[in-house]
Amino acid sequence: MIPTLSTLPALAAFVALVAAAWGLNVAALDGGIASLPWLIREQGLYLSGLLAIGLMSLAMVLATRPTVLERPLGGMDRIFRLHKWAGILAAVFAALHWLIEMSDDVIKSLYGKAGKPAHDEFGGLYEMLRDAGEELGEFAIYLVLAMVVLSLWKRFPYKFWRHLHRAMPVFYLLLAFHAAVLAPPDYWTQPVGVLLALLLAAGTVASVIALTGRIGHDRKVQGVVTAVSSPAPDVTEIVCRLDGAWRGHQAGQFAFVGLERFEGSHPFTIASADHGDRSLTFQIKALGDYTRQLASRVAVGQAVTVEGPYGRFVLGRQDHKARQIWIAGGIGVTPFLAWLDALRADPAAAPTVELHYSTRGAAHDPFVERLRSLCAELPSVSLHIHDRAAGDDLTPERLATTATDGQRAEVWFCGPRGFGDQLKAGLARLWGRRLSFRREAFEMR
Repeated sequence: MIPTLSTLPALAAFVALVAAAWGLNVAALDGGIASLPWLIREQGLYLSGLLAIGLMSLAMVLATRPTVLERPLGGMDRIFRLHKWAGILAAVFAALHWLIEMSDDVIKSLYGKAGKPAHDEFGGLYEMLRDAGEELGEFAIYLVLAMVVLSLWKRFPYKFWRHLHRAMPVFYLLLAFHAAVLAPPDYWTQPVGVLLALLLAAGTVASVIALTGRIGHDRKVQGVVTAVSSPAPDVTEIVCRLDGAWRGHQAGQFAFVGLERFEGSHPFTIASADHGDRSLTFQIKALGDYTRQLASRVAVGQAVTVEGPYGRFVLGRQDHKARQIWIAGGIGVTPFLAWLDALRADPAAAPTVELHYSTRGAAHDPFVERLRSLCAELPSVSLHIHDRAAGDDLTPERLATTATDGQRAEVWFCGPRGFGDQLKAGLARLWGRRLSFRREAFEMR
């Protein structure tokens, strides 16, 4: 598993920034009497430590759901993805940092102790803080590595992982203390120290926000459940009406929905357009323990907390000069339901669109009739239902047969990750630079 291409530039730029700050410090070194093996070990220890705590600081800041970064990063879904990979890379560099620290005996056996940098002795309270920072840092590294392993192990239940993940800010604060007291004293008068201080300050503030339950606080609105139904055995439809603090949403955005105090909030796409009445509809598929039991645990009149809206997979961002192809797979149809609902307000202004919906069984799929009803009011939207139970699979080749020569195609996709990867790779091969493939990168772990 590797980070997607849209995530790589941001991570590469951040790593390059930290490495450049470290490099400026290295360039100013005179080397002293340190031999090359010991010098490489020492600077490798510093660089790996800087990258680990820097990436972890980035992950902590992104965990606070900063809406100011949605536009430059492409939406909250991509912020989640960047958060995930920053955390993974932080763990990789933390493990490398630990391995370099443990290489002391290996270098001694190969090159001897000659040229080993002297251990600085500071004495007093500062020395005690450094000793404590070293012990706490090693302990925290083990915990962070364990947490990353559990995050990547998809079979580990989400309901347990979610509660364990709440401890990450505590682990971060331990590692921040470790970095602050063990950083070379001369760092604090150089660019590398300024950068480190900024990262530690940002990560610490983000940790405090997380530990005090303030993430998304300014975007949380109270409301009440007004309707609950099950259009299909594995789908629960919930309609909520929110209070006056709701700022409205764009068709295609999502929100965090909290229905039970101790369960916490879960992200769901808003399946309805904003009609100005503060009413939201969610179509929730049974994909886990919580969502499977949702229909029996939610009742009309129940209080609900909604945090949002978030996301940039919204109607209105389309390239009107390109051929529009919208593709939904399974429950990925929800943002398109909101798009179609919004277009009904002015059918004449609706773009010319090919909407493809792939389903396991059209005969029992509640969204098929809903799509047909919505598209019947929108003459410019041509609906194509692909029933896999009848052998009607949607493939890149089928889409490419209807392409207009030389015209750019903009594909908007929401659905299973594997399905999206297959379509993107196939269409890129067939259409090359004429293809623009946009998708919702919705993963919470």
